[in-house]
Amino acid sequence: MQFTDVTYKVVLKGMTSSGKKDILNGISGSVNPGEVLAMMGPSGSGKTTLLKLLGGRLNHHPTNGGSITYNDKIYSKFLKSRIGFVTQDDVLFTHLTVKETLTYTARLRLPKTLTKEQKEKRALDVIYELGLERCQNTMIGDSFVPGLSGGERKRVCIGNEIIINPSILFLDEPTSGLDSTTALKIVQMLQDMAKAGKTVVTTIHQPSSRLFHKFDKLILLGKGSSLYFGKASESMNYFQSIGCSPLISMNPAEFLLDLANGNINDVSVPSELKDKVQTGNEASAVVHEYLVEAFESRLAETEKKKIIVSVPQDEALKIKVCSSPKRQWGASWDEQFSILFCRGIKERKHDYFSWLRITQVLSTAIILGSLWWQSDAENPKDLQDQAGLLFFITVFWGLIPVFTAIFTFPQERAMLNKERAADMYRLSAYFLARTTSDLPLDLILSVLFLLVVYFMAGLRLSAASFFLTILTVFLCIIAAQGLGLAIGAVLMDSKSATTLGSVTVMIFMLAGGFFVQKVPIFISWIRYMSFNYHTYKLLLKVQYEHLTPIVNGIKIDSGLTEVAALIAMVFGYRFLAYLSLRRMKLQ
Repeated sequence: MQFTDVTYKVVLKGMTSSGKKDILNGISGSVNPGEVLAMMGPSGSGKTTLLKLLGGRLNHHPTNGGSITYNDKIYSKFLKSRIGFVTQDDVLFTHLTVKETLTYTARLRLPKTLTKEQKEKRALDVIYELGLERCQNTMIGDSFVPGLSGGERKRVCIGNEIIINPSILFLDEPTSGLDSTTALKIVQMLQDMAKAGKTVVTTIHQPSSRLFHKFDKLILLGKGSSLYFGKASESMNYFQSIGCSPLISMNPAEFLLDLANGNINDVSVPSELKDKVQTGNEASAVVHEYLVEAFESRLAETEKKKIIVSVPQDEALKIKVCSSPKRQWGASWDEQFSILFCRGIKERKHDYFSWLRITQVLSTAIILGSLWWQSDAENPKDLQDQAGLLFFITVFWGLIPVFTAIFTFPQERAMLNKERAADMYRLSAYFLARTTSDLPLDLILSVLFLLVVYFMAGLRLSAASFFLTILTVFLCIIAAQGLGLAIGAVLMDSKSATTLGSVTVMIFMLAGGFFVQKVPIFISWIRYMSFNYHTYKLLLKVQYEHLTPIVNGIKIDSGLTEVAALIAMVFGYRFLAYLSLRRMKLQ
């Protein structure tokens, strides 16, 4: 991989007249198979931006210049299948095991030409290659769920990328948050991968001296500019040649980062530089300017000559993104849906069937059954009481799905971004699998609830009424889910979505007509948009159509309008959620 004069700018409000801020200023370098290239620099120096640009994870814009080539070819969607990219954060599903995580990745990312058995074997090979065989059946876990150690989680993340046997592997601070011994194991593993013929590019914040000496090449960045590029082993000699050397025994990485930060304590510097700093100028700016000028005059041209860029000159002027005529999906649409559906059920069954959720459903059912114990609908007073029970059931199974679904896309945004950036699946396959994998779990919980309440409360004893009640409640659940999905997808912020969801459900509930029968005209129209209202009318029809035509001022009719309205909500809200996800900038 070769890159020359790479620049990157972002548009920020309140900036200068140009409205742009320089993030990268003409960065050049190259890395070959068998080499590990490390990018170092202070926070905000641009190393992660450079890594994302090189890995094709940033949207390229005409204002960004330079040339990036891979085996003399510019970036394309086809090349994406040969590139692995490990993000800084460990984005993994908490309740899947190591083996399940890597197997699902293999089935989605490996070529269609391989059979399911061959893909699963590749997942096992990666497990053994990364030394994860002892924990392959352990859940990933998180801060609340016991699982893997930090080093094991990082190896799983790396495994997710090397499972496709990429030619080039990018890693964003793979040792962040790990102890020195574990970090050394990770870097040793990367070095072994490079020796096997891969190209490895990684950002690293502050490596130990043992880690530093394992890198083949080094780019040192400061405020978006190159301060050094070349062999890592020769970096100290270069800085000594420009008059900068440590006064005490020091980790080379620590020394380089001190210089990049403009900190010259315990550092010997040329007298002219020391004089400038002592005259009251800002030390960091003066040191930065000196290092940039030194690199440009002594090293930059020499290193650029080593980088042979064979793309045509007119194409090398700007960073290009070519679209392959056809994306290389690892599985067909129906296979993607099937894999994601199964993965979704395995991941979420732990939350759905946790003791807390089951206790919530059963305890509510028992309390309701006790309060309305064997009520008799033949008695007008009991009928009014039973209508109250039906309204509570409507509200209960409207609230839970809304506030469960609201968090779906905000919580999975990082995972969706990561997997879509790697072209693991189509958005439509993910969306349909994600919005249907909850349905079997919701159905089980609602049936469990109604089995308790229905017979304890003495509701209409007929098979048709019982199953119609289940279907009505289930229709309410999936309509309410759709609303939660839409709110979450539109806002993509859990707090804002929860607030909007609370207000919306409250308005729907009040406009339903149970609390106030004569709802003002300027509000009453809202009831027709409320799943609570339509569900309540259907439940009244199922229970009392043989007894009375009107209950609590609500006329019992054929129910077709209510069913049609709920079905429209089921699909309408989900369509809105899908469009909102489409508008998200997913690489």
